Amino acid sequence: MQPRQFSFIRDYLFILLIQFLCASSVLSDTLCRCASTDDCWPSDADWAKFNASIGGRLVATAPLASVCHEPNYDADACNALKLQWTSPFLHDEDSSSIMAAAVSNLTCDPFTPPDKPCTLGNMVSYAVNATGPEDYASSIQFAHRRNIRLVIRNTGHDYLGRSTGANALSIWTHHLKNITFLNYTSPQYQGPAVKILAGVQVEDVYAAADAKDMVVVGGDCASVGVAGGWTQGGGHSPLSSLFGMGADQTLEWEVVDGRGRLLKASPTENPRLYWALSGGGAGTYGIVYSLTVKAHKGVSVTGVVMNFTSADISKEVYYQAIEEYHHHLPEYTAAGGVAIGAISVDSFSLTPLALPNMTADAAKVLLTSLTSKLDGLGLPYHCKVETFPSFFAFYKALIEPNPTQLVQNGQYGGWFIPLDVIKGNNSGLTSAVRKITQEGAAFTGIGLNVSSPSIPNAVHPGWRESAINVILSSPWPQEANLSDMASLAKKMTNEWVPAVSALAPESGAYMNEADPQQPDWQNVFYGPNYDELLRIKQEFDPHDIFYAWTAVGSDRWFQNSNDALCRTT
Repeated sequence: MQPRQFSFIRDYLFILLIQFLCASSVLSDTLCRCASTDDCWPSDADWAKFNASIGGRLVATAPLASVCHEPNYDADACNALKLQWTSPFLHDEDSSSIMAAAVSNLTCDPFTPPDKPCTLGNMVSYAVNATGPEDYASSIQFAHRRNIRLVIRNTGHDYLGRSTGANALSIWTHHLKNITFLNYTSPQYQGPAVKILAGVQVEDVYAAADAKDMVVVGGDCASVGVAGGWTQGGGHSPLSSLFGMGADQTLEWEVVDGRGRLLKASPTENPRLYWALSGGGAGTYGIVYSLTVKAHKGVSVTGVVMNFTSADISKEVYYQAIEEYHHHLPEYTAAGGVAIGAISVDSFSLTPLALPNMTADAAKVLLTSLTSKLDGLGLPYHCKVETFPSFFAFYKALIEPNPTQLVQNGQYGGWFIPLDVIKGNNSGLTSAVRKITQEGAAFTGIGLNVSSPSIPNAVHPGWRESAINVILSSPWPQEANLSDMASLAKKMTNEWVPAVSALAPESGAYMNEADPQQPDWQNVFYGPNYDELLRIKQEFDPHDIFYAWTAVGSDRWFQNSNDALCRTT
């Protein structure tokens, strides 16, 4: 952004700020945000006036699956939609669609009967297709003045439901797609960097970096937004053992805060806001317009794919093999590797192990101890080792084709497993894996080593001691029964997550891949940072404009029986 343009936007936002502050006292005693059934909800004329003020960029929610329900039922359109429903890009390109069935609550789903009413449920009522900070500020002002719940959304790729909400206005950042490479100079860092706007997704930035023989730390899923919940929540990557977490890459943010101010946040300018945005969770301190992160010289990557099943062997041998894998995992992460190990009751898949800057021959030597153990157990396995000339080539070949790239319905839970557990209680970890998988859930472990952050930030300290980020999931069929799913959700909260957390009770969990009903989430997701993060939230969002489920400060709110967001006191 050029200095003159930044100054113009700043002046424009200042005018909105004055209007915003004049409205603040009117709402100070309001206990609930307005719901669409309330008298205080804006009229159609009010919405039309707001739409005109933002250049016609207001989008009224029309659920994608309405074609599967009366009175809009269209059999051909519905069948076509069902075929696409697991594609995240279908939902990305819609202003309100919810990927997570557990969050949508099946209120308008293509797999429920046509005669079931299609309602908005937890979908937002309206979205602003934002083109810049001015739209952010106008939306904040309108939501505050009219006492409307406000939501921040890029892709909707969020299994905790933080990017949606009933009776809400959404600021939809998805079409802010610019990517700019630059040489960055600050007291903390001098070198190549990339500035990305809020709508940029993982595959966008991977492809752009590859074209310049560079790499940027990003997530596993191609559809995930980089500058939103991924980086703000911490962000693990196939490159994390080499370069660190996503939040460890941040150099500078441009963000509109709860007062409607466009701010820069860096280690030297608004450093507390910078600290909070870099790992302290999304959707609560402000709305990010841009993020500048480190870029790194391109690397070759050797990928390892390994799988075996429990067929023709005993369960004892099968779980012993998994224990051997976990025993050797720290060797791989110490060498700069990141592993995705997916375990069910009858199969293990390493899909894949990424080893940057390592040859195939060196990777085979690294794996020798494990493969020798598997051979000794008499366990048949498949193992393929292949070197790719670039990270992007590796990603396109071994990560992007994974089924986990699709929309994954299920109950989710998670926990950090510290290195000390693998070294001192690996058998206990195996027992937990066995219990969870034999009861029908899947155990996925992201093996990595992010123990050396380069810049202080709000990333949960549990990451720094973690050897495995555990992701638990249970199945959710497309035609699921909600009562059955509720029963599995309780099992996740009350049995499966506790089976893992008992191994390291003080460790914590990754807020982006965790149980939405996690007890004591303030401590589990944020650790010792929570109190300071709450103070920063109050500083930059004094009117509590921003709310997201399990985000910092969200415990001051609840959703009542009318689906309105209300204060707890």
